[in-house]
Amino acid sequence: MSEAVRRVQSGSPWEESIGFARAVAAGDRVLVAGTTSFQGSVLYGEGDPYEQARVAFTNALEALGGFGLGPDAVIRTRMYLTHARDVDEVGRAHRELFGAVRPVATLLVVSGFVDPRILVEVELEAFRGATT
Repeated sequence: MSEAVRRVQSGSPWEESIGFARAVAAGDRVLVAGTTSFQGSVLYGEGDPYEQARVAFTNALEALGGFGLGPDAVIRTRMYLTHARDVDEVGRAHRELFGAVRPVATLLVVSGFVDPRILVEVELEAFRGATT
């Protein structure tokens, strides 16, 4: 493994069974994998898209913290929802965390997730280069 690439695990059982890292830093970029509102075996915000988005983003930001980064470093977000009706609530959670940062954002409606109770999954991309 190159010194320029570093991986962080969160302990999710899916990381082991699928074979992925929660976050990977390569050069000046840090990518955070699809993250839900699960913490251990507990799904937070069941039935509540705002709460699931808030916890999922918090979990993803925790992975960024492993590289010494926070919300200000986020340059891209992706939000995957199972219902278009949840756009406003997920958008509210996004705005609360990233409104001052204004990363580029993508929001998609998907047919479902591995656990049907999941309403929201998020991804982050961060820049850890020099600021101007």
